[in-house]
Amino acid sequence: MSQYVIGIDVGGTNVRLGIVNTAGKVLSRASFQTKQFIRTPGSLINALCEAVTALVAKRGLTKKDIAGVGVGLPGLVDVDKGVIRCLPNIPGWSDVALKRIMERKLGILVRVENDVNMIALGEWEYGAGKGMQDLICMTLGTGVGAGLILANKIYRGAGFAAGEIGHAPLNENGPDCGCGGWGCFERYVGHKRLQKDAARVFAKNDITLEDVCRRASEGKKKALKFWESVGERVANGLVGPVNILNPECVIIGGGVARSFEFFKPVLEKVLKRRCMKTQAQMVRIIKARLDDDAGIIGAEVLIRHEENS
Repeated sequence: MSQYVIGIDVGGTNVRLGIVNTAGKVLSRASFQTKQFIRTPGSLINALCEAVTALVAKRGLTKKDIAGVGVGLPGLVDVDKGVIRCLPNIPGWSDVALKRIMERKLGILVRVENDVNMIALGEWEYGAGKGMQDLICMTLGTGVGAGLILANKIYRGAGFAAGEIGHAPLNENGPDCGCGGWGCFERYVGHKRLQKDAARVFAKNDITLEDVCRRASEGKKKALKFWESVGERVANGLVGPVNILNPECVIIGGGVARSFEFFKPVLEKVLKRRCMKTQAQMVRIIKARLDDDAGIIGAEVLIRHEENS
């Protein structure tokens, strides 16, 4: 009986891999920089397959021990066909039949999924959302995305594009967005916007969000006020999804979540004030627990749980 799953989290900067057991524990890890292999999709696919083979061998396993490989990617993924429609931050990926190619090279079952959906599956089964039936798992980083668990199932939408919470409009006349719209949620809480705001607030162009977090932990008023403003913006972007979906919780992960303790109180206060009564009373705001392993662990859920459903 196959006891393990290989989880792969493909990012624009790094690729992380891990062997996961049936309890959702990562037993072995590997990683490499994406930029070395982005000349063509074929280069990256070969690197993924070589990394899987090496990881399995290093653990002293064989292909028969692996139930499947789950690959999370930052873009539009046709889950049914195993085709990557596009990866906005990795050039050249248009209608790439990743599942078929990797299965032919590896001789192992492969499933592909959007990376944030994979994170949501991991947090739902083994992390902050364990035991909940309906949740939003939102990542706050360079971009803003969300995975949706509704009635104990991942919800992908008719075109596998559900969860684009970062592109919900907050302002009729806001700044243009890379998605083709304007005034999008992401333009107010994405890493680039927050970095720019921090440079203005602290009059220091090279200040990082980690610096602002450190200053907040030291009780510096200006830093605390900065994160309070972030909490208010995040809450304003969540009011619509919370009212529409009525989730039990919103899980917040990504790089900005490292400052969660500083913006959570204002976020909760604004949601309670602006959301409809029932939704406001039910929803909990929770920090993600699985950190960088969430997508890798989510592969175990994708392979073992969804294949058996």
